[in-house]
Amino acid sequence: MNLSLYVSADVIRDRFSRAMSAMYQAEVPQYETLLDLVDQVNRDTLAHDPALAERLARYDEFERLGVERHGAIRVGSAGEMAMLRRLFAVMGMFPVGYYDLSVAGVPVHSTAFRPIDDASLAHNPFRLFTSLLRLELVENDALRERAAAILAERDIFTPAARELVERFESQGGLTEAQADRFVTEALETFRWHSDATVDLDTYEALHAEHRLIADVVCFRGPHINHLTPRTLDIDDIQRRMPEVGIEPKAVIEGPPRRDCPILLRQTSFKALTESIRFAGRNQGTHTARFGEIEQRGVALTAEGRALYDRLLGQSRAKTQGLDNESHQRVLAEIFAAFPDDEGELRRQGLAFFEYRLTEAGRAAGTVVETDLETLIERDLVEARPITYEDFLPVSAAGIFQSNLGGGESQAYTGNASREALEEALGVAIIDELELYAEHERQSRENVLAALGH
Repeated sequence: MNLSLYVSADVIRDRFSRAMSAMYQAEVPQYETLLDLVDQVNRDTLAHDPALAERLARYDEFERLGVERHGAIRVGSAGEMAMLRRLFAVMGMFPVGYYDLSVAGVPVHSTAFRPIDDASLAHNPFRLFTSLLRLELVENDALRERAAAILAERDIFTPAARELVERFESQGGLTEAQADRFVTEALETFRWHSDATVDLDTYEALHAEHRLIADVVCFRGPHINHLTPRTLDIDDIQRRMPEVGIEPKAVIEGPPRRDCPILLRQTSFKALTESIRFAGRNQGTHTARFGEIEQRGVALTAEGRALYDRLLGQSRAKTQGLDNESHQRVLAEIFAAFPDDEGELRRQGLAFFEYRLTEAGRAAGTVVETDLETLIERDLVEARPITYEDFLPVSAAGIFQSNLGGGESQAYTGNASREALEEALGVAIIDELELYAEHERQSRENVLAALGH
């Protein structure tokens, strides 16, 4: 087998993410406006913060910033989820992290398909947050059975997409022509269709149970419901969206603004109300697709996540119903208990860091010292925050609820089932904390080996 005949998964993923962005811009014109705004804010931020610009350049982040996006879809059955897992494998994307959104009253659980090694993330870190509808949480037997029957009748993949996935699996890759065709065929799964597969009465019954159920069940496929560019200043984005005719959601999800950003902050513009043609020629509307923006910070360790979750829990009652400015102010007061200095985050074991030799370290040769903090103080080693590549279930649920208009339903809460999602996928879900820990461990070993240990 001559692997040189085949296009790398990284290249296929890059082509697919760009094709999906072009498709979504054509389908949702506001998304193109959003991309322009994010680009302007990023350029303004870098112009006013030379230190940040120098840091991004030193860490080779400029190219990645321009292409970075994540998307989100929702599927209805275990069979659809299993086939998506195989399709994403062609693009070097694997299921990472388990997210139980039932805790926020949303009847799905999710994983994120993404690249997992550093080189692939650097090439193109495209991710797709993928949710599986949990019909077992629907108490109405007749409605649950009707939804299952509708889902059983559809195939969200083209015959050619299925054939090309099988070809990839059998021959170990795709040729140039096959890769181009794969991108074209795979994209069809995520395209918007204004024709529903059900009549208006069925749609309204499912919609009454939960808007997300209607969104998943009543269409030909899991239309991409948002794509998300990465900004360097999400607060500025939130302020400036109305200036370009975009209405933002009420509050920014995630942690407050910090000198050392942590995890993930997200906002979005409100979902579009779109005309739908239902079976039986009835006309109606559906609300699902929107535009989201993210700002990413450092990945937190288990100890850091525990502190984050505790502080976030303390903030909920105090921020309920506040506008964004007040919400952020209260959040910042509560999160004053979370260290906002890279050195403290590192020394307290709250965040993950990658270690690299400085120029002085590369010139030093063998060094007796093995303590990394001492080596950092001597300017022989630098510690770089490892970017958080994943998601926050509370933030995801907040985005879902603000854009689908679905309130919490106590019928769905507290029903985590990682095993059920892994059974649907056909593989184990990768633990994101283990990926960050391995990245940090390997960088530490590499630095010490380079210094003669």
